[in-house]
Amino acid sequence: MDETAETGEIRGTARGTAPVPLSVLDLVTVGAGRTATDALRTSVQIARLAESRGFHRYWVAEHHSMPGVASSSPAVILAHLAAHTDRIRLGSGGVMLPNHAPLVIAEQFGTLEAMAPGRVDLGLGRAPGTDGATAAALRRTQRLNEGADDFPEQLAELTRFLDDDFPDGHPYARIHAVPGPVQATAPGGVQSPHRPPIWLLGSSGFSARLAGGLGLPFAFAHHFSAQNTIPALDLYRESFRPSAVLDAPYALIGVSALATDEEKEARRQVLAAALSMVRLRTGRPGLVPTPEEAEAYEFSAMEREFVGSWNSNVIHGTADEVRAGLDDLQKRTGADELMITGNAHGGDVRLRSYELIADAYGLPKEQSTQA
Repeated sequence: MDETAETGEIRGTARGTAPVPLSVLDLVTVGAGRTATDALRTSVQIARLAESRGFHRYWVAEHHSMPGVASSSPAVILAHLAAHTDRIRLGSGGVMLPNHAPLVIAEQFGTLEAMAPGRVDLGLGRAPGTDGATAAALRRTQRLNEGADDFPEQLAELTRFLDDDFPDGHPYARIHAVPGPVQATAPGGVQSPHRPPIWLLGSSGFSARLAGGLGLPFAFAHHFSAQNTIPALDLYRESFRPSAVLDAPYALIGVSALATDEEKEARRQVLAAALSMVRLRTGRPGLVPTPEEAEAYEFSAMEREFVGSWNSNVIHGTADEVRAGLDDLQKRTGADELMITGNAHGGDVRLRSYELIADAYGLPKEQSTQA
């Protein structure tokens, strides 16, 4: 693989007055009274807005058995988004590798790469993205720790499938992920010079150390593990060894941020999103409630404490307030890229938030060729 090409695919360019490249993380959230179809239409709208305003990449996260999160099949959603965009990078944030056979992921993302050449990222995590029972159903085994412990081996296997370079004598040496490099070796074969760059995702130190040791880009889940952000980024940078992929560390962080035209409305929206998290954490997952439902809800003392802690990590308010919060976070962490996720009941609120953030940073308005 061409080292320069892949490095260029990883590193973004800051646009407007943003301190670093800005990107989008989409959970395809479903609000009360809305359908998954509504949520997926919103995802297309946001992806097209993000592309036209110069956001660098658009990632979709894998979650399962959560009524309010319709992103159980990232590869399917990314194929849909690829058909509605032209330039923006698309990827998984991430695929939970222990839930899948590495060959299946190599085939899925090889197919996506063929659909959108040179703009597909493969972000990988080792958590299940769900509860233990659902993970067992996905993996058809009760030995869930085994999957997480085997993550480095699964990663190595997936990488060899993507590069089609199992050594002679390996049991998989005659197995090929298609679309993939093997097509270039067939008579008359021509193969794309690109393959999806691998990112490692994490919310603790394990993936930070692994990404650093392998010289891979690293994405940290600051949006739900803020207390570990700086230690994990420090560990990644300290562990980093130059590779054919990167000559220096490159780390993005996922950030919860929601901008609205009025500060009061931002508080209403994040309260509803926090109530959704309260229900998820207490075994009652559901659709994202409306702000009206959240305002009428009687929070217990323990729930109020959780909401206060959760929302302290959500940058919200007017566009100027969100911009200031993002700038401060980037300075504190030294993140090379900020990937923004905005959780709200309504798709129109999420769409408006990204528009306001783009305006606050003076991001360009570019014409899309999509109808």
